[in-house]
Amino acid sequence: MLEQTFDAPQNLALLRLGTLLRARGYHFVTPTPLTHQRVNQRPDNARAKDLRDVFGWSRPFADGTLDEEIVAAMREAQVLQPHALGWISQVRFSSLGDELYVHSPFPTEESDAVFFGPDTYRFTRLLRDYLAHANQPLRRIADIGCGAGPGAITAAQLRPGAEVMALDINHKALAMTAVNARQAGIYNLRVQRSDLLRDVSGQFDLIIANPPYMLDSQQRTYRHGGGKHGAGLSLAIFDTAMERLAPGGTLLLYTGVAIFAGEDPFLNAIRLSLRDTGWDWDYQEIDPDVFGEELQKPEYAQAERIACVALRLTYQPSLRQR
Repeated sequence: MLEQTFDAPQNLALLRLGTLLRARGYHFVTPTPLTHQRVNQRPDNARAKDLRDVFGWSRPFADGTLDEEIVAAMREAQVLQPHALGWISQVRFSSLGDELYVHSPFPTEESDAVFFGPDTYRFTRLLRDYLAHANQPLRRIADIGCGAGPGAITAAQLRPGAEVMALDINHKALAMTAVNARQAGIYNLRVQRSDLLRDVSGQFDLIIANPPYMLDSQQRTYRHGGGKHGAGLSLAIFDTAMERLAPGGTLLLYTGVAIFAGEDPFLNAIRLSLRDTGWDWDYQEIDPDVFGEELQKPEYAQAERIACVALRLTYQPSLRQR
């Protein structure tokens, strides 16, 4: 499946572009959209001066800013777009550990945009910490809503003997995951379109997910979590995992919740299901206050903060017998 998604000329050119950036020592850590906007609004940042400005900060650039080999790869990958100030890239490249990930440019306004940002770094750190201490065999791993693929690729790197499935409903995300997997030298990863786990069969030893959790008035796929407070998709993943985890299998869910009067509505909702004695679980706040600018929007008029949380849920049938 990775081969079928990857071997389009445009994807091969994206891989070449990433290889060229890596050879030139490119490195960029992607900040929040608000930080990105504020930095780009500084007077000296209207036009790109180097690779990081073009492929990290998504700034327009003039002829001669980039070498011809880079420009040729951009043209072949169909990511070079005319701009009032010259040209602009239709992709960004972000650093995560030793790897580069291609994803959508700033601002991520399109409905099929592929997001990468601070949540990505928190999510993969959580996953790495979990895998460093996980002792159970992991034969099948699913990343629900893989986006640019950092979760699936991290899992495939740390568990090379496992079959890892990178799943998403966004075709652009699947194509970028395939490019990023090849860039990282990963081959035990299968890229497939799936709505949650509806389009794949069988049980999984590990299900991971970093779903969108905001209430977005435009309901963009990469951003809109749905439901009353943005937790609709997270709850759907939770319910799906309870049905599809193998005995001893684990769901590792990183998401965000809007807190109202000190109450976490997502935690309150899952507690009802976790009264079943077949589940071992823990829940923690990773960051108590993110995306504070969202509180100015009508959708969050009653929320006091938005927090990033992590749920670890393990299916242990033996607990039912106690």
